Amino acid sequence: MHHINKTKQTAPSGAWLTSDLTNKEGEGLLRSGRGLQPKTSRRFRPLASWVIACVLLFSPSLPVHGGWLKPDVDFSNYGVPLYDQIVNRIKAKVSARLGKGENKKDRYFIIPFAYQDSRLNPRISHSFITVIRVFAADEQPVLTPGFKHGKYKQWNFEAFNISWMPHDFDTNPDLCVFDGFGSHIFPSLNQCPVVIGRNFTLSETLKLGAKFKNAVGMWGPYEIRKEAFDLGVKRKLLLDGGTIRYRADDRFYRKDRVAINCFHAMAGLQELYPNGGFLGSGFRMWGINGTARVLIEYTKAVRNRGLILEPVDIKKDLYGFVYAPDQNSRGLYNPFRNASAYHW
Repeated sequence: MHHINKTKQTAPSGAWLTSDLTNKEGEGLLRSGRGLQPKTSRRFRPLASWVIACVLLFSPSLPVHGGWLKPDVDFSNYGVPLYDQIVNRIKAKVSARLGKGENKKDRYFIIPFAYQDSRLNPRISHSFITVIRVFAADEQPVLTPGFKHGKYKQWNFEAFNISWMPHDFDTNPDLCVFDGFGSHIFPSLNQCPVVIGRNFTLSETLKLGAKFKNAVGMWGPYEIRKEAFDLGVKRKLLLDGGTIRYRADDRFYRKDRVAINCFHAMAGLQELYPNGGFLGSGFRMWGINGTARVLIEYTKAVRNRGLILEPVDIKKDLYGFVYAPDQNSRGLYNPFRNASAYHW
């Protein structure tokens, strides 16, 4: 979710408190806070919890320690551009799924992505997804206009991206999310404008991630049913149709299909623009946390069960690409268990 907060409040960097991934961590922080005041009356505890949560969410001074000085950064492809590293990984993973035999039917895959910096700065964090169709070997593929088309080994394929950003973000990233006192809590106080949105390609999106020197994460590829692929196509066509705009804080706009952020653009295979984040604003749902929350919805929501054809382990399946200024650099920001290094 890309934006610049014109009130100059930096992105909060405390524990993730707003998703199923982090409820335990958040509860632990709140319990420890109450433990400091054992004589506090129970009637004041909800208020104290609210105050602590707000401090964690909005404080600009809380450092992010996770992700630094982790091992297992692979430098073997350091000279390969970020885009090529990721495409090569997708090709290898999809090829392994397809096997050596002849592909008798169309196969479909999704690759969820996220990128972020060490401070979880929302103006340069983003959630996006790539969707792929591999055509059956014995048919003449009917290519979809506007999709990326190509051939790898014996397989013809087409692919598209859902990467929703302001239409000119690559040249003009000066956009706000919360502008005005109290706008974090009350959407009616937010003075940020609604802007024209655009679906960026995978190449364009990763170019931005590399420009910001971000850590880029990917899950999958996961094989999906045709029904899931069709839902992705439907969402892309809606976004490309020009009726939906972009706004980072979309609480007043998404239900009426006026404007949404990057998280809500890819969330909800069937339900359009579900709630998420602090007070439903998508707050704290950017970057890795945002995409992980989308995967929870894809796999846990009853209406979505069976659309992904293989198990999803949100933590173990995440693979990263981390920026390194030099070969074998140390002290890299690496929020991943396993990662490769890139520098362009």
